[in-house]
Amino acid sequence: MASNTTQRSDGDTWDLASSVGATATAVAAGRAIASQGPDPLLTDTLAEPLVRAVGLESFVKLIDDELPPTDDPVMDRRHMREQIAVRTRFFDDFFIDSAAAGIRQAVILASGLDTRAYRLGWPAGTVVFEVDQPDVIAFKTQTLAGLGAEPTADRRAVGIDLRDDWPTALRAAGFDPGTPTAWIAEGLLVYLPPEAQDRLFDNITALSAPGSRLATEEMDLSALPEDWAERLAERSKRFGTGINLAELFYHGERASAATYLGGHGWQTTVLKTADAFSANGFEQPDDEWRALGADSGYLSATLGR
Repeated sequence: MASNTTQRSDGDTWDLASSVGATATAVAAGRAIASQGPDPLLTDTLAEPLVRAVGLESFVKLIDDELPPTDDPVMDRRHMREQIAVRTRFFDDFFIDSAAAGIRQAVILASGLDTRAYRLGWPAGTVVFEVDQPDVIAFKTQTLAGLGAEPTADRRAVGIDLRDDWPTALRAAGFDPGTPTAWIAEGLLVYLPPEAQDRLFDNITALSAPGSRLATEEMDLSALPEDWAERLAERSKRFGTGINLAELFYHGERASAATYLGGHGWQTTVLKTADAFSANGFEQPDDEWRALGADSGYLSATLGR
């Protein structure tokens, strides 16, 4: 499969080898290499076969350690493993802690190649909803079935674009808005127009019972350099992915997740990126990366109404 990352447009769609879908494959490739070796940082045995099934050459070569050496500290294999481990552990722990608090309904928005419904130790009776583009949902479901993988919870896949009426589709799949829910929106917000991000949070809030929880990234885009997306795109180009992140991100003024949710009844906590790395025993790789992440982090929120 060849990656196709043409400019975003209203109503655009994708599979796991194109546009936003290819970034989900990139994240899964990161989880795959973080799960390798005698001392793995993660345990995600399904990530590698999923990436191989998508078939994007650069990510298969990443898994097989066949890419040329690089002097870019961010694209260094060790730092890539550490970065994805920090991110994955945060959202894993969020679900584990939510389950320990008695929440038995979870929603993974823009689920991509997320394997948490298959690899986390969910308590009995937990229902996990996965929401993403229909082609993405179908590919992952069929591929994992072919591998003989079995969900560790009651997994319910909802194939719909998050810019469409996904709340209705979620309810139709059995979602109960009257019970507390644990939501994650991992690696999603910058791929939504600002107004769509607000609408996403409005829908989550409307569907959430008191005590519901939400985890996502926190990023103050206004604090970033004007060319931040282009810098990331250049790094991706040097890596050989064919993914032009600058064309996939939506720009324009938007409220940060913490600001918006805090104004809509959620009590928020932000773990700064540097602190998340430190908590895992890692250091952020270079000055430029630290500058790009200076006002970013991982947000967790609880609905208090």
